[in-house]
Amino acid sequence: MTAIFKFAAGAALALCAVTAQAAGDIWKLPVKTHTLENGLTVVVSEDHTSPTVGVSVVYKIGMRREPQGRTGFAHLFEHMMFQGTPTAPKGVFDQVVQGGGGVLNGSTRADYTNYIESAPVSALEPILWLEADRMKTLDFSPQNLKNQQDVVKEEIRVNVKNQPYGLFFWTDIARLAFSKWENAHDGYGSFEDLESANLGDVAAFHRDYYGPNNAVIGIVGDIKADQAFALVEKYFGALPARPVPKGTDPSEPLNTAEKRESQTDALAQVPAVALAWKAPAQRSPDQAAMAVLSHLLMGDSASRLYQGLVKGRQVAVAVQGGYNWPLGNAWDFSGPALLTVLILHRPDASAEAVVTAIDEELQKILKEGVDAETLARVKTRLRANYVSGMEPFLSRADALAKAQALWGDAGMLNQIPGWIGAVTSADLQRVVGTYLTKQNRVVIDRVPAAMAAAKQPAAAAKKE
Repeated sequence: MTAIFKFAAGAALALCAVTAQAAGDIWKLPVKTHTLENGLTVVVSEDHTSPTVGVSVVYKIGMRREPQGRTGFAHLFEHMMFQGTPTAPKGVFDQVVQGGGGVLNGSTRADYTNYIESAPVSALEPILWLEADRMKTLDFSPQNLKNQQDVVKEEIRVNVKNQPYGLFFWTDIARLAFSKWENAHDGYGSFEDLESANLGDVAAFHRDYYGPNNAVIGIVGDIKADQAFALVEKYFGALPARPVPKGTDPSEPLNTAEKRESQTDALAQVPAVALAWKAPAQRSPDQAAMAVLSHLLMGDSASRLYQGLVKGRQVAVAVQGGYNWPLGNAWDFSGPALLTVLILHRPDASAEAVVTAIDEELQKILKEGVDAETLARVKTRLRANYVSGMEPFLSRADALAKAQALWGDAGMLNQIPGWIGAVTSADLQRVVGTYLTKQNRVVIDRVPAAMAAAKQPAAAAKKE
């Protein structure tokens, strides 16, 4: 399935009905919601432009709530969901969806795990049957568990241990920035924790977190809402609700002292530096402003950090990052989040020079604000990204299900353009001054091992 570090695409708006008003065209996603007696919530958005359908089943369980001592367990369990059930053995789900030209996948994030399918609308009924079947139970066999433990460990080898930079800008940055285990631990997991998981753990996880009352289904496509609700009732209605363990409070205040760390990398060719700041929480009045600021700083080649560090000072060779990056976007989380910046920089430029250059760009915003033309361009581009990102039915269904699961209201997707449009230059200055401070910052300097080794003899020679 999709590796959990894969960068999330935009998620908010849809290519739906456009209502012309005096103030201009407004994109609005039609949303209908229904909750079954067992607590399962269904969100439907009709779109009859194509005889296809997108489906997303989102469970309100992610890396933030996995058991202590079982790092990586939420991701491991995501893989277990594709190992079949006593009724539909491994491979049946793939055959049903892909055999008709559809696609399917799954992913694990901090606050949710999602399972997505896109197929001709004629496949909707069998897809819902299969999703209900694996919500009911799985094939809890030693062979399946061992197989998926090995698969996840291989992902770690490929994507972390044998990859330049090894996702330090996610896992190590989180460890440094956060104080609570829920937020700070490595969601990919350690080999020791993954190997210690047993069938009892897997069965208990499914029982506790994979019941209908802990899930949301999003359906978008060529089907009437009432028809979709009836199909979900048909296949999921008999599943009983299950008690869901009460989670701990993951919220954290802003940091009050800068934290720094230096690392070496045996596989990297150029040095890198990652910076992160604790960012506004979900529902914060600063959330939209941080989303706009993130795009202003590093959203494209016209961004402040690209123009300032790559083109202008020429200390950097690449800029990446964002709000709730790399696990998601500015809207698909419910716990604490970070604004993260990853800079690959020239070997003859120090990490401190990069940090200083970023500080200078932030100070410009803090002192001068952002001119009206630039702010309008950034907000327009950000809203356009939402629209184009939600063109596929599958993306729309996933956005609906996540919004309902994380916000309790799928209709909030229609408010995001207004939130973005209302952001002012003063809002950006306030956000920079509140969150992007030195005391709320963490910095990791990661140097190629060959460069570090070359510097050591030179330093020793100077001392002599």
